[in-house]
Amino acid sequence: MSIAVRRIEADEWREVKALRLLALADPAAPIAFLDTVERASAQPDAFWQDRAANAAGDAAAAQLVAVTDAGGWVGTVTVLPHRERRDAGLIVGVFVAEGHRGAGVIDALLDAAAEWALGQGLSDLILEVHVDNERAQAVYARCGFVRSGEIETAGFGREWVMRRALARTGSVQA
Repeated sequence: MSIAVRRIEADEWREVKALRLLALADPAAPIAFLDTVERASAQPDAFWQDRAANAAGDAAAAQLVAVTDAGGWVGTVTVLPHRERRDAGLIVGVFVAEGHRGAGVIDALLDAAAEWALGQGLSDLILEVHVDNERAQAVYARCGFVRSGEIETAGFGREWVMRRALARTGSVQA
């Protein structure tokens, strides 16, 4: 089975909703996401339509999805403008469905996020990962993220700040 990574389209809000609900049902969700299945399920269609529109097309944010050759959505990552750094993107909403983990889907998603961010002129990707989520920390480190030494404290606990510098390629003029 092959996987393609692409940006969502605004009219795919139903798929965005279904994948988010699947992510929120994951056992790691309480330390990975700022939402619950119950709250997200109660949102009206307009919420999901806005969410998709705000991460598609020429929006400042981008939601990328991993799609199987059969059309199933099996992973996602979103890049938001960083709240403090204009030259960085903030990675949020990272999820790969059970049964597709360990097959390179997260690598493809994070590489596509880096490619999109470079196209926006960004120099870094930054994410925050719960200090107790060792599995996610290991995956992010494998994908080029390093701890910055900073810890963010939110209502649900402490999170390591991790950074991935984005490499620019191309020829140098002589």
